[in-house]
Amino acid sequence: MKIQAPTIEQAQAELQKYYGYPDFREGQKKIVENLLEGRDTLGIMPTGGGKSICYQVPALLLPGLTLVISPLISLMKDQVDALTTAGIPAAFINSTLSGKEVNERIRAARRGDLKLLYVAPERLELDWFRLEMAGLSISCVAVDEAHCVSQWGHDFRTSYLSVSPFVEQLPVRPILAAFTATATPEVMEDMVRLLRLREPGVFMTGLGRDNLAMSVLRGENKREFVLDHTATHSHQPGIVYAATRKEVDDLYQRLQNSGIAAGRYHAGMSDQERADSQEGFLYDDIRVMVATNAFGMGIDKSNVRYVIHYNMPKNMEAYVQEAGRAGRDGEPSQCILLFSAQDIMTQKFLIEQNPQDADRKHNEYRKLQQMIDYCYTTRCLRSAQLDYFGEEHMDKPCGICSSCTDERELIDMTLDAQKIFSCIHRMRERFGVALVSSVLKGSRNQKVMQYGFETLPTHGAMAGRTEKEITESINVLISEGYLSLSEGQYPVVRLQLPAAEVLRGQRQVLQRVARPSRTSGGVGTRERSRGSKDLSPSAVNETVFEQLRLIRRELAGREHVPSYIIFNDATLREMSVVCPQTEAEMLRVKGVGEVKYRKYGKAFLEFFQNEM
Repeated sequence: MKIQAPTIEQAQAELQKYYGYPDFREGQKKIVENLLEGRDTLGIMPTGGGKSICYQVPALLLPGLTLVISPLISLMKDQVDALTTAGIPAAFINSTLSGKEVNERIRAARRGDLKLLYVAPERLELDWFRLEMAGLSISCVAVDEAHCVSQWGHDFRTSYLSVSPFVEQLPVRPILAAFTATATPEVMEDMVRLLRLREPGVFMTGLGRDNLAMSVLRGENKREFVLDHTATHSHQPGIVYAATRKEVDDLYQRLQNSGIAAGRYHAGMSDQERADSQEGFLYDDIRVMVATNAFGMGIDKSNVRYVIHYNMPKNMEAYVQEAGRAGRDGEPSQCILLFSAQDIMTQKFLIEQNPQDADRKHNEYRKLQQMIDYCYTTRCLRSAQLDYFGEEHMDKPCGICSSCTDERELIDMTLDAQKIFSCIHRMRERFGVALVSSVLKGSRNQKVMQYGFETLPTHGAMAGRTEKEITESINVLISEGYLSLSEGQYPVVRLQLPAAEVLRGQRQVLQRVARPSRTSGGVGTRERSRGSKDLSPSAVNETVFEQLRLIRRELAGREHVPSYIIFNDATLREMSVVCPQTEAEMLRVKGVGEVKYRKYGKAFLEFFQNEM
């Protein structure tokens, strides 16, 4: 007799019981249904979009064990802490355990005492481990951060190539589910092929998150901005990403000297120093983490209110994943990218220092140019991100990014654009942005004279502008598709079809420029206020919210887990609005499941009954 597959109604009941939510988010429901029907699955969901629930809830209903392939020790611990706190039997196996502890967890899985077991991909390469897993009843293998299987992804790890051979060697092939936050069409094809997914259901949930206000700020004094922003948001957790260890150390020291509770994280620190810093951030002892991109993949901290990029990241995948660590609880949060032309040189240096084959290096330069285009675009930033990842969307402005809220004056830049295009044409489209800018400025430097460009009619055509301003204009024209750059370390600027239309007078070029301001700071001051506006919902009683946070902190200290694992900020904010007086009212608050209510809810309920 055929066993009937679990239903989505049963899954929703488990979701309410353990997680405290009455229904799945957009995108989650279809993935859960697909897995419950026993089909391979590929899920592309934004950071904070609830990927883990998509395999954790089915794990409760499917027979046997769900094995989760997870790339980082910290990520495993975070996930398992959250699961066990919610009353779900789960464990991890990694290098922090003794051989005795590993054997105990495998025995627990064999007895059926666990529903989820987290392991690193490297463990799948060990003969003894594969043998042990073959003796377990594994119904599903969930691959987290699945983009790591592709060499075209931004975090390629060769150990992920062992997932498919491991699955094929199991006595009974389990359901295979792959999840990631960011993937271009090219990387998606690699995930299906290299993981050998069988006729998978492919689900892409919108990468645009309504609670994230994206900003790109150019021309800022970066150090001053970070010190100012962290001081004015000192009550909020935040992450500041910098490209180099030196910049991380400098910012960390300056924040410490300013009285900000800051931590730091980079590969030059000892393992213990990094672990202490990360734990301090998770437990809210550290408010601001200054870090290189070595920090974050294993961080499930839900209440990060802002992510500042001190430098432009190397590609859009890295940026979206890092910025997406803000506002995982759905609360309004900020993602601010501080861009300067020096960032381009830093990233090119890092690409050249990284030993890799010519094809991969070529790809890195292509992705870098796409990131530069994003920093200069005047389009809606959310639309630009969705276009990059090939996601279909309505061409509707988000209304909250720095492009959509840009109040600078829109003026006709057609004449300047024609001068730039004419100069590039006369230089035979064989040189880079810097030399084109020098010619337009009227420079007589060695390179200009070497090629005889001082004789061109366009030499000095923009003498009234600085070379930096001319370069900025050229980069904006590149981002808007009038020009293109060849790939490689020394890209050449070339004309595109729209540029020819401008030269013939068939198209107008508009650009936003700063209005004259009577206050100091110019564009930077206005953009700063736009990037730093308070996004807190007016309905929330902040005094009550802070009291709830204190109760949560006390419970977290008792349980030795980060505060957000008890209840996240969004749950506490809803409590502060609803002010529940009964168990039934408390259980209707999103994020309060039955198990968590029994363990923690009464302390909060007593507060409302006694104080409100």
